[in-house]
Amino acid sequence: MKFITTLAIFTSFAMAQISSEPNSSDCDGTVYSQQNIDDAATAALNYYAEGQTVGSDSYPHVYHDYEGFSFSCSAPYLEFPILTSGTYSGSSPGADRVVIGSISSDDSSAQYCAVITHDGQSGNDFGECTDS
Repeated sequence: MKFITTLAIFTSFAMAQISSEPNSSDCDGTVYSQQNIDDAATAALNYYAEGQTVGSDSYPHVYHDYEGFSFSCSAPYLEFPILTSGTYSGSSPGADRVVIGSISSDDSSAQYCAVITHDGQSGNDFGECTDS
């Protein structure tokens, strides 16, 4: 008789907690659900906690807030691409990003700050999407 053993691998990815997400966010007609926001924010925190990045632009990376938004979370901020389906895995990031901040000292939790977009902006600037 043969026995098959299955091993489950658990990482800190399962432990990341993001707080204060809106129900949705609208970036010039592209609407991101709460699930889309949670997926992107959680992925950003997980990569950060593991000391890893994804894509040619090394996401998540520090967002400097040159635009001077009034976030309800504190710096340092991280930005990470957000998608309407699935989670960013390294392809073209598109124009929209989720921003997280107020990262706990053990990197296990963070706060949602905003969804931002390059659409309709000049240069490499961002505009803030509308949360609901």
